[in-house]
Amino acid sequence: MKGYFVTGTDTGVGKTVLSALLVAALDAFYWKPIQTGVIEGTDRETVRRLSEAREERLLPESYCFDPPVSPHLAARMAGKRIDLNTLPFPLVREDRPWIVEGAGGVMAPINETALMLDLIRNVKLPAVVATRTSLGTINHTLMTLFALREAKLAVRGVVMIGANNEENRKAIEHYGNVQVIGQIPVLERLTRRSLLEVFNRQFDRQLFHADFGDISISAL
Repeated sequence: MKGYFVTGTDTGVGKTVLSALLVAALDAFYWKPIQTGVIEGTDRETVRRLSEAREERLLPESYCFDPPVSPHLAARMAGKRIDLNTLPFPLVREDRPWIVEGAGGVMAPINETALMLDLIRNVKLPAVVATRTSLGTINHTLMTLFALREAKLAVRGVVMIGANNEENRKAIEHYGNVQVIGQIPVLERLTRRSLLEVFNRQFDRQLFHADFGDISISAL
């Protein structure tokens, strides 16, 4: 499997929008192994709508729970336990990248012993961290990066989401020793076209060419 594991500083930070952007730009496969809050819709449905990806590139969730709560609690409320040792990994296609999206932040509990960090380790993809641009993002982003590195997990970069804040970007890159590989600004409309425009303007296209070689990257 080649691609990225999209994680974030917390829930609601914009992981799914970032995932949709990467799926559209890289014509990638998408998989969200653990989904909570199904009563409000699934992130796979959002990625399908925003990226306009073909159905066969959007894999079904391994675990789905109705309440919009932490995975460990959602599973317990459903009388189940999320077992990473028996997680059914999809058959790998080597011709396209994979975008795997987590649930919540890296320290979100999955069961009584495992955290989202453990799922990232099992998937074996470098992490891309979605973070806000607003006040508080430096602390939250640095703590997320620290947790990933303490767990000896690879970090490919950070994507900032929201109104431009150059000072926060500089601080994250400096103190986090990490590259901000893209930014998603506030958009009036979220569509495949608007996301591809953001990718072409605000993302380091050379980085993706370096990671995936000669794969075609979508352009307008």
